[in-house]
Amino acid sequence: MYKARTKYSMLSSGRTQFLDTAVECSELTLPYLVRQDDDATGKRTLLQPYQSVGAKAVVTLAAKLMLAILPPQTAFFKLQMREDKLGEQFDPALKSEMDLSFSKIERLIMEYIAASNDRVVVHQALKHLIVSGNALIFMGKDGLKHYPLNRYVVERDGNGNVIEIITKEMVSRKVLGIAPPTPNDEVNSDAEYGAGEDDAEVYTCVKMDESSGSWRWHQEVDDMILAGSQSTAPKNASPWLVLRFNTVDGEDYGRGRVEEFIGDLRSLDGLSQALVEGASVASKVIFLVSPSATTKPQTLANAGNGAIIQGRPEDVGVVQVGKTADFATAANLAAQLEKRILEAFLVMNIRNAERVTAEEVRLTQLELEKSLGGLFSLLTVEFLVPYLNRTLLILQRSNQIPRLPKDVVRPKIVAGINSLGRGQDNEALTTFIATVAQTLGPEALMKYIDPSEAIKRLAAAQGIDVLNLVRTAEQLEQMKQMTQQDATNKSLVDQAGQLAGTPLLDPSKNPDVADQAAAVLGNLQPPEE
Repeated sequence: MYKARTKYSMLSSGRTQFLDTAVECSELTLPYLVRQDDDATGKRTLLQPYQSVGAKAVVTLAAKLMLAILPPQTAFFKLQMREDKLGEQFDPALKSEMDLSFSKIERLIMEYIAASNDRVVVHQALKHLIVSGNALIFMGKDGLKHYPLNRYVVERDGNGNVIEIITKEMVSRKVLGIAPPTPNDEVNSDAEYGAGEDDAEVYTCVKMDESSGSWRWHQEVDDMILAGSQSTAPKNASPWLVLRFNTVDGEDYGRGRVEEFIGDLRSLDGLSQALVEGASVASKVIFLVSPSATTKPQTLANAGNGAIIQGRPEDVGVVQVGKTADFATAANLAAQLEKRILEAFLVMNIRNAERVTAEEVRLTQLELEKSLGGLFSLLTVEFLVPYLNRTLLILQRSNQIPRLPKDVVRPKIVAGINSLGRGQDNEALTTFIATVAQTLGPEALMKYIDPSEAIKRLAAAQGIDVLNLVRTAEQLEQMKQMTQQDATNKSLVDQAGQLAGTPLLDPSKNPDVADQAAAVLGNLQPPEE
């Protein structure tokens, strides 16, 4: 059995080409993002590109993907009842009530995510995905943690499923509570394991246990397992999420978006460098004085603004760089490259307004789906589904949400083009009601559509809590009875008023009118308080 440090070194050889490409892609976009494995301390001077197009492209695409997979105001998932488990005798009204309950649970989960640092870590991971094509996220008790490509190795089977993950990080020995290594330790015979080091290399080994069908992991320092570092997790709720941007059959690591357009980025960076350096040379002002001129260079150099000196204008000339046409050619090519890159990374002009309409958001998602359709499917499988399963497991174990029966309730991801979440259900429901009203008329709408049920479904589609907001059936029945009683009372009052004008009920003509009026008014019932 290999130790984690030895296995990490073995798997690193298969990661080398991917890491080298990722470093080059990072140098052309965000130089601080990806570094070599031996540059963990960050002491190496970073090379700065001559253009900011790459950085703008990566940041913009990461922000769009973030809004697509984890929208801030709507849920990226919805809880559904399994139709095959409900049975034919399942009450439809109960299903509606369950949808409202699911909406409440969804809000609790989204509030939990909003209160955590998940979106910050996910946004950082998305930038790594775009640049390097790979990212590793660990869902711990204290929140998410991201590992860049130079800090982990992965091994997959023939189907692309992860079978082993090993991470590497530097941790202070004081924090770990272990003594520094001694020169006689065989483990620390290498130069990187010199005596007196304050930091230790901690390796976390994650493996899939086929016998139990669960994930198991532990941590090692100096080839020794740390006490209390062993842990397990269910197969479908692993806290270790290995993400890829693009996949190639047979490769353990992914390919980034920047790698697909690295040729244009290289060319643009070279042209930008040439234009910057050429413009610097062209902007330098140098005066030439003829050797046989009467004008003395010293006199010209010492002359102030507006000074009067002796000389001839033809004796003095200015050095000019005759490369204007070449600069224009380079600038035009650079503009074309910039346009191609910005289009590839979906840097579109968005209407500058306080609020963006749902239609504009939908069009943006459609553009993302057209350009990066496969990415959403991959992120759904490798990130959203395990992320949601792990979040549900954590909240259920901590009793923050009720336990959901797996056989009856299942979550459904609504991301990417459906990133509006339940808003899509809302739009479909309103469109259906409007179509019925326009096609069959308002009479058919009131005849065949149940208003109370429609209100419940609209509320569930928008994730609104209808408690004490929408009247129940009992309250509606009470209001109906009160309305009928008020109408009856009003009718009796009107009758009494009409009779009061008759001779029969005139007190001057009929002495018994008071008793008759009291009898009529006695039938009026006061409204219920």
